[in-house]
Amino acid sequence: MQFLKSYWWIGLIMIIVVAAAIILIPSDLGKYNGPGSKISGTEWIIPDMNRLPATPEGDLIRYGKALVSNTAFYLGPKGTVAHITNGMNCQNCHLDAGIRLYGNNYSAVASTYPKFRARSGTIETIFKRVNDCIERSLNGTALDSNSREMKAIYAYICWLGTNVPKNVKPIGTGIAEITLPQDAADPVAGKLIFSAKCSKCHAADGSGLFNADSSGYTYPPLWGIHSFTTGAGLYRLSRFAGYVKFNMPFDKDLTKDTLTSEEAWNVAAFVNSQPRPDKRFAGDWPDVSSKPFDYPFGPYKDSFSEQQHKYGPWTAMLKQR
Repeated sequence: MQFLKSYWWIGLIMIIVVAAAIILIPSDLGKYNGPGSKISGTEWIIPDMNRLPATPEGDLIRYGKALVSNTAFYLGPKGTVAHITNGMNCQNCHLDAGIRLYGNNYSAVASTYPKFRARSGTIETIFKRVNDCIERSLNGTALDSNSREMKAIYAYICWLGTNVPKNVKPIGTGIAEITLPQDAADPVAGKLIFSAKCSKCHAADGSGLFNADSSGYTYPPLWGIHSFTTGAGLYRLSRFAGYVKFNMPFDKDLTKDTLTSEEAWNVAAFVNSQPRPDKRFAGDWPDVSSKPFDYPFGPYKDSFSEQQHKYGPWTAMLKQR
């Protein structure tokens, strides 16, 4: 009993340390710790690629991952299968071949598709969603749904969702939401942030960095003729800002902030103010009232300009919704 009285303070210190850790570490952020790891206590247990069987089905899933990781090698300007994309890879936007937390991952795709999407005003399949990315982000030509390449990408995405129940979205799905700024996002301030924190990978002129044989990009172009188009999801500032805040610079510690929210909004404004392929789809947002607040192309249900929809401020706009 005397022993316990003498060392009670050790237990108290341990309790304080554990409590501090719980408070300081964001509950919805974490690191991918290898195949089979559980992300942030959610249902998504990432399947282990090493456990795939040496069967035609396993080979198709492996090919699907290869297509996501090295799209340009197969489908880019120098592609071994076809020449239908701009040289970027799917994983330039869907990080780590679609498994990174808040890195636009595929965790909930199989569990939530088919589903209605306001952008098209239709029920969309996974095939439609994949081709959307190819046409919009990779400025390419849609794959035939019966092609081996589409079947492989489909198989890989569905395999990643093996452990996710139907209609469940694990924490860390997609792109994180960040606090809206009170003022308009500032491209001029964003240029300074880009020069200081982004240009080392994406180049001062935003042209990106080629891999060793120039068959694709290690770090993708953020503007210019080989970058994503105006029809891509990342052309909306909220999507780009949320993406860069939680994922950039590329080698950041996911449990720590490198960019403030204000910096993320401003660098998004700068990047998306630069020239890129103008590719619009006439059927987008058939219900005008369902357009996102930061969708930069009219017509709109409200009276705010395209400029304000793109850069903000959005507070007054959102009050009318």
